[in-house]
Amino acid sequence: MMIDFYYNFGPNPMKVALFLEEAGLPYRLVPVDMLRGEQFSPEIVELNPNSKLPIVVDDGVAIFDSNAILLYLAEKYQRFLPAAEHRAQLLSWLMFVATGLGPYSGQAVHFRHYAPEPKDYAVQRYAFEARRHYDVLEGHLANRQWMVGDAFSIVDMATWGWIRNMDYVLGPDARAELPNVVRLLAAIDARPAAQAAAGLREKHAFKAEFDKEARQAMFRHVEPAKQPAAQ
Repeated sequence: MMIDFYYNFGPNPMKVALFLEEAGLPYRLVPVDMLRGEQFSPEIVELNPNSKLPIVVDDGVAIFDSNAILLYLAEKYQRFLPAAEHRAQLLSWLMFVATGLGPYSGQAVHFRHYAPEPKDYAVQRYAFEARRHYDVLEGHLANRQWMVGDAFSIVDMATWGWIRNMDYVLGPDARAELPNVVRLLAAIDARPAAQAAAGLREKHAFKAEFDKEARQAMFRHVEPAKQPAAQ
């Protein structure tokens, strides 16, 4: 049994990398360079019609969306799930990351770092919502070590994918105001599996330059798509 893991180093693939390392499951890395537009290749579209990462293929079954992957693998292999009485909290907080923390963080990064001017309203809107979600996390973690129940779980993995980028999302001053989030981040970063997941950066050299090719791949709403050469 070998899981194919289609990945890059974004927050969502890193959640799945952490699970695979923690669970000790054998997997094969399949790098997908999104700045080169490889996510729109027929192979990727066949596996995920939404052309996003990560994707895993396990026993011939393709699963996409990082939180769906975490839940699928955790249930199939019975790893890193809270006790049954915490099932409702597991689903609630996993969806909090999927529908709130992740999307608002991603939009905050886009408008803060990449969007053209004028962008003041959008920056304010998404920076506010991203920080509001981080404040929810901060309050939730005030009297607990882990996100759900008494043990490390897939909800912590899902959260880790985003909070490890909190400086880029919120700015460098946020850490001083979010000590409980920082504590969770430090606890996960100290785990050998998290260090192994972060070490995947050494396995493949993805495109780094954010040039016209990258903008065409990532911002298709404003950059005209590259046309195939005439035959």
